[in-house]
Amino acid sequence: MLYDILLADLTTELPSAVRLQSLVRTLREHFRCGAVCLLKLQEEVLSPVAVEGLVREALGRRFVVAQHPRLAAILASRGTVAFPPDSTLPDPYDGLLEHHVGEALPVHDCMGISLYLEGDLWGALTLDALEAGTFDRDAREQLQRLALTVEAAVRVTRLEQDIRGLRLARQDAPALQSERMEGEILGQSSQLKRLLQELDLVADSELPVLLTGETGVGKDLFARRLHQKSRRRDRPLVQVNCAALPESLAESELFGHVKGAFSGAGNARPGRFEAADGGTLFLDEVGELPLGIQAKLLRTLQNGEIQRLGEDAPRKVNVRVIAATNRQLHDSVRDGHFRADLYHRLSVYPVPIPPLRERGSDVLVLAGHFLELNRGRLGVRSLRLSPAAEQALCQYGWPGNVRELEHVISRAAIKALGRGAAREDIITLEPELLDLSGDLHRPENNATTPAAAPAGQAPTRPPASLQDATNHAQRQAIEQALNASNHNWAAAARLLEIDPSNLHKLAKRLGMK
Repeated sequence: MLYDILLADLTTELPSAVRLQSLVRTLREHFRCGAVCLLKLQEEVLSPVAVEGLVREALGRRFVVAQHPRLAAILASRGTVAFPPDSTLPDPYDGLLEHHVGEALPVHDCMGISLYLEGDLWGALTLDALEAGTFDRDAREQLQRLALTVEAAVRVTRLEQDIRGLRLARQDAPALQSERMEGEILGQSSQLKRLLQELDLVADSELPVLLTGETGVGKDLFARRLHQKSRRRDRPLVQVNCAALPESLAESELFGHVKGAFSGAGNARPGRFEAADGGTLFLDEVGELPLGIQAKLLRTLQNGEIQRLGEDAPRKVNVRVIAATNRQLHDSVRDGHFRADLYHRLSVYPVPIPPLRERGSDVLVLAGHFLELNRGRLGVRSLRLSPAAEQALCQYGWPGNVRELEHVISRAAIKALGRGAAREDIITLEPELLDLSGDLHRPENNATTPAAAPAGQAPTRPPASLQDATNHAQRQAIEQALNASNHNWAAAARLLEIDPSNLHKLAKRLGMK
């Protein structure tokens, strides 16, 4: 009966995710166990592909094999590996079982088996049971026999993915592309899936792409994916943070200079366009470029030529440009801060990146990823979210998006240790450790309002002069704007309603840089 169900899924046209999810669900029901997890191995890291019986944030976990001896033992064997209830090896899923979140489960059975495709190690299948003795000798032998069927399901899924990839690939591209993606984009929401499908389609074109979205949504990861899925993936991807370019050096940074072009130019130096020749140039925070540089950038996009500072002859470059901004560039065009012709050149294919609050339960998948990262960094046995903490994460508005979520999880883990949690225990993060109710998370309300003195405390003594008072107020406003924007200077400038270059100059004058 079990084989009939598994074979039916193999011969039925199903989406890959549905087929693998059906596989782990069927195995859980057959073995009457608490959880089943199918994991894929990539560069000594195991990533859950399909889970049944584990909390949703488990999909965001990335298990470094060297840090998990049970998983390492499974991968090292070609047969079923079982762990008795009294095994001293830590279980990577402790506290992750549905309806038992945060609970240590010292008495339970575990078994797993490594999976191979075409003779190469692909990953592993693991099963956990709440009752000791669930996985007897017969169960272990069944899993050994079922491994071939599981491998067949994975093989069918990979072939389907390869076929879809070949439809998008160049005729002269390698038939099978590497499955490893640097800077993985995590999530299961329909919004994210649609976005990734759209990006994969436009990646193979040579169209300029403009990524728009709020601060912290991870625009750099989406730009990297565009490059990795493009025809230029074997050539350089060069990233430029336009907001961090001083106006006096922006031209040299982008286009290069010759020896003696300006004071301090002791040697000739190529710019970022030449470094990206044949590949992709990612212009992050492109809305912060000074108008003078915008004109020269436009000329490069039109003619495919750059001119080093101090050099007469132009140089040809072959570069695809991906730009990103958290500004509404059409408003900047209207206000005269951004050239209309450059805007139209850059936004041939605009792609809005959704904020985290619109991605549903993706927040839990991402939280799982950051929990596992901090577990390894802090050297603790396990980091988990309580059900109340999960609910708090899902209900929060995330003005700082994914970057803010990462900081929230990291701070909460450190706070838990600071309050006496033992590294050898399962550490469960409660809502109060997440600290999601503070005013710091609502910068629009008080970004430029000086903080009042705490109750019962004498107010700060007024400065001696008007100039001192002005400097003090400016420093305080800049510090608050930087805190509210996660120290993003461009975003802080928008909160303060001044030009970014002027903010940098003011901060330098006030001794803040």
